[in-house]
Amino acid sequence: MNRLKTTFLGIEFENPIVTSSGCFGFGLEYKDYYDPNELGGIVVKGITLEPRDGNYGTRIAETPGGMLNCVGLENPGVDYFENVILKDLKKNNIKVPIIVNINGKTIEEYVELAKKVETMEDVDIIELNISCPNVKDGGMAFGANPDVAGATTKAVREVTSKPLVVKLSPNVTDIAHIAKIVEANGADGISMINTLLGMAIDIKKRKPVLGNTFGGFSGPAVKPVALRMIYQVKKAVNIPIIGMGGISSPEDAIEFMMAGASMVSLGTGLFTNPILPLEVKEGMRKFCEENELENICEIVGAVHK
Repeated sequence: MNRLKTTFLGIEFENPIVTSSGCFGFGLEYKDYYDPNELGGIVVKGITLEPRDGNYGTRIAETPGGMLNCVGLENPGVDYFENVILKDLKKNNIKVPIIVNINGKTIEEYVELAKKVETMEDVDIIELNISCPNVKDGGMAFGANPDVAGATTKAVREVTSKPLVVKLSPNVTDIAHIAKIVEANGADGISMINTLLGMAIDIKKRKPVLGNTFGGFSGPAVKPVALRMIYQVKKAVNIPIIGMGGISSPEDAIEFMMAGASMVSLGTGLFTNPILPLEVKEGMRKFCEENELENICEIVGAVHK
């Protein structure tokens, strides 16, 4: 009996563990450590319509309890993803569900990108990243403006039949309010949290460490914030959540599920411990056995009951 088997948005996952976009490459980069099919699913690195070089200068900086990054969505573009990367995944016998994270500078770009991904049979779920800067809104992230978050979700929903998960930014006043809006506009699920906005300074040079000045803060230090937000969103919406934000152990992952996440996503923890997904999977299995659970899904939202 597989106590970790999970059904999410109508799709069967052998376990509820996926990777966070940008932290696992396109699915094959970690294959020297273990078979990627050990995962529940793979969320690939974010893709855009055109290839991007990403940001210049220093892109990653370590911090106490985590890291800052301003990679800037470096990727080869959607056409290369479809014609090369997806074929490589198939050639390497990757059988787990594939979730594609899409990013745009305008709503129109999101729509065009979603249309392209819609035609890809090997893509199971679209993850809509609304933490991107909206060039038509002065650079404010799509997800920071409730009306724009709703409009973006609605526009993408109208051009794809694939399950749509919206990735929420924590850099807002009321994340539950944003969650309700994207749910009302067609989101099938939510993934959260994306990185918190942070900064580091080189005191010798008297300059920011990162080439982009600000970066996304992730790692163990953000876990209490992520848990709180998942708890709040679970109370506010009726759609399932993929939870992430500082998961570094099986116990962390179990906490996220108890707070309301149906699936968990591992990101920054992979950089210090590449085999973290295997450890989390084994820890979840033991937890089920020790607590006489038939399935790990029994703990989802447990603290709300």
